[in-house]
Amino acid sequence: MSLPRAKFIKNFPGCPVEATLGFLDGKWKGVILFHLMQGTLRFNELRRKLPAVTQRMLTKQLRELEQSGLVSRTVYPVVPPHVDYAMTPLGMTLKPVVDALAAWGDDYVFCSPEGRELRMASDGLYAPARRSSRAEAAKTNRPRKESAAPT
Repeated sequence: MSLPRAKFIKNFPGCPVEATLGFLDGKWKGVILFHLMQGTLRFNELRRKLPAVTQRMLTKQLRELEQSGLVSRTVYPVVPPHVDYAMTPLGMTLKPVVDALAAWGDDYVFCSPEGRELRMASDGLYAPARRSSRAEAAKTNRPRKESAAPT
């Protein structure tokens, strides 16, 4: 299987960051990877976790992740069709990167409960509620503390 070329590689030849982001380019790929790193999911399970993504877009993003070797697709010959998506060993090498993004988001980005509002801590409207990140919780094998809503 040949790997897709990074989309922007001609802008900065030899740049590993640009090349890597070329594989992760897409509005939903990071979130798809985040959910698949929790375990194997069927298409509709993944779709329920991402209600804002259309079926067509989810299919497209999953195909691209599969072509790049980050996600595997297993089709079971049953009726109705059963398709599982899982991270490949190559895809799991991105776990520290995805965990770091999640930890940064926990510390510096506020998401309203309705999911309609994103604010950065630097905008002065609120202060980060906690400094304990997912990565720190994982290191100590303790559950993360949920942050309080900003006042």
